[in-house]
Amino acid sequence: MRHGRLATALLFSMIALMPVSAPLQIAQAAERTASAPQSVVYFHYPADGMRVPERFTVKIGLKEMGVAPAGVNKSFTGHHHLLIDTDMVALDEPIPSDYNHIHLGGGQTEVVLTLPQGTHTLQLLLGDHEHVAHQPPVMSKKITIYVR
Repeated sequence: MRHGRLATALLFSMIALMPVSAPLQIAQAAERTASAPQSVVYFHYPADGMRVPERFTVKIGLKEMGVAPAGVNKSFTGHHHLLIDTDMVALDEPIPSDYNHIHLGGGQTEVVLTLPQGTHTLQLLLGDHEHVAHQPPVMSKKITIYVR
């Protein structure tokens, strides 16, 4: 019986000495991947205010950084994400993958889109090997296009 109480007391002592969850969360928060100084991502096509057909090709340009497929962890590289009709995502979390957040995870620099007629917004965001924005983020300005 005495050994049981001692073991219980030791267990509670060890639990009391364990760090609280806040330091654990800090330890788990990964540092964001650095972007190259002066890096810029931009639209080659379409241009802001342009009228485009329902099916068109978005062509992407990138300066001062390289493009690599998702999962490739190499300094000053990333892969493109196209945000359609949505606001910017949380920059410290993985970029969602859905209709409004198109991942070009194979390292593509262009993508064919089919959008319904009307007004749409497009924005580019470079993501690192884990689909998280670089620090500082490499993003384009949001453009507006008109699908006819």
